[in-house]
Parts: sequence; C-alpha cells; structure tokens
Amino acid sequence: MLQTSFAPYGMPDPFADMRRMQRDMNRMFEGFGTTPRDGQPAINFWAGQDSIVLTAELPGLSQDDIELTVKDGIVTLSGHYPEPQTGEDATWHRRERPQGRFSRSIELPFRIAPDRVEARFANGVLTVEMQRPEEDKPKRIEIKSS
Repeated sequence: MLQTSFAPYGMPDPFADMRRMQRDMNRMFEGFGTTPRDGQPAINFWAGQDSIVLTAELPGLSQDDIELTVKDGIVTLSGHYPEPQTGEDATWHRRERPQGRFSRSIELPFRIAPDRVEARFANGVLTVEMQRPEEDKPKRIEIKSS
C-alpha cells in the first residue's frame, strides 16, 4: 500500500514500500554480529533482572581519557585516543589503531538508579554496572488460598 507521495507532484512514491521493508529488515538484524565503526570501542552490553552491565575495550587509554555519562535512559561513553608520537621524517606503512575523539551512546532497556552506577577500569577494559531502582524490580506476589 503506497502512502507517501512525491512532493510537490502528489504522485505515489514507488519506493516507499521498499524503504519500509529495508527498515524492518535492518531492525530485525540489529545487533547480530555488529562490529563498531572505525575508531569506536568494542562494547558488550547485557541486562539481568536487577542490573545492566556494559563492558568496553579501551586499550592504550587511561582512566583520565574516558568520560561516562547516564541521562534520560541513555549511557554515553566518550573519550580520546592520543595521536601517536612519530618523528617528522617518519613514513607510515600501516595505521590501524584508532586516534582522536570517540563517542558511543546506548539506550538502556529499563530505568536505572543513577546513584547506583559503578564503573571500574582495569587492563584496558571498562566495566560499568547499573542497578535497577528497588521500586522498579519485579516483585513476587504471594497468592493466598481462599
């Protein structure tokens, strides 16, 4: 069913259904075998009943090179990979390591308690654990017999 039109001609858009199908397919395969864009840190992200855990590989960075924020259900990891120091007469033969600024934002699957977020950085891996507020955790309801 064509619902859009070529403005300003009022003609049906013959590609609307194809774009809609492509969006649906992209959504369906989102997260399968994804790899970060060049210069973006690799991230693992999972959620349990009580918390969300995010790990990010940040080799070569120090704790001071990283910034982590949580706002409105989105966690943002940003930082800066330093420029490699080379001599003025150096010629690059391969340059694969990231450099410059990066930023990754991820939407959280549920609300978290901002005062219960803990981040640790060791051996080039950042681990962030974000707790669900007590009032949002699923609670077991006892069923009484009548």
